[in-house]
Amino acid sequence: MDLAAYLDHTNLKADARREISSRLCEEAARYKMAAVCILPSRVKQAAQLLAGSGVKVCTVAGFPLGAEESDTKLCTIERALENGAAEVDMVINIGAVKDGDYQPVEREIRRAVALEKQTPFLLKVIVETALLTGEELVALTKLVARCGADYIKTSTGFAARGVSLQDISIITAARPAGLRIKASGGIKDLDFALRLIEAGADRIGSSSAAFLMEEYIKRGGR
Repeated sequence: MDLAAYLDHTNLKADARREISSRLCEEAARYKMAAVCILPSRVKQAAQLLAGSGVKVCTVAGFPLGAEESDTKLCTIERALENGAAEVDMVINIGAVKDGDYQPVEREIRRAVALEKQTPFLLKVIVETALLTGEELVALTKLVARCGADYIKTSTGFAARGVSLQDISIITAARPAGLRIKASGGIKDLDFALRLIEAGADRIGSSSAAFLMEEYIKRGGR
């Protein structure tokens, strides 16, 4: 298995300095990971560093709470694409889900998906599984797929917990063909990462991606 192709090397901390972002890009390029996931203010820097490497630049919108108005999230996405992002992880309005009002969530995702017609990119929708019931996660999995997003992403890494195997099991059972899964939040152990992939994850977002690769190579992987 090509583990690197599953990995989004991530740093979304508020205090991430320029040199940290540079190291993230260097490590991702060295191992040929799928993407680097960084804050919007670092997109232009990452795009320059990763030019020609094959590693995509990913950033976030509505992060980490999802509580901004849709216009703000859409503006963030548009600006990120202008600066060189090829993938965007957008946090949904979780409060609306808790209200039982899925309509604004659906409108927001559809608006983001519509931007792909202007500038092709991958949209990953963050649903923050730690805050959801099983029923809500099933409903959101189907909604994200119906809206045409590329991925459903489990977590921001800022909630009480990150991804669990149960999250991936629920999503995998509910998702229609075509919807991919990004598992994220608290993935620091290679065995856990491999179990998530076996359970159905198509991407792994981790701030420990370089460590995961080092461990994988030590075990004979490539």
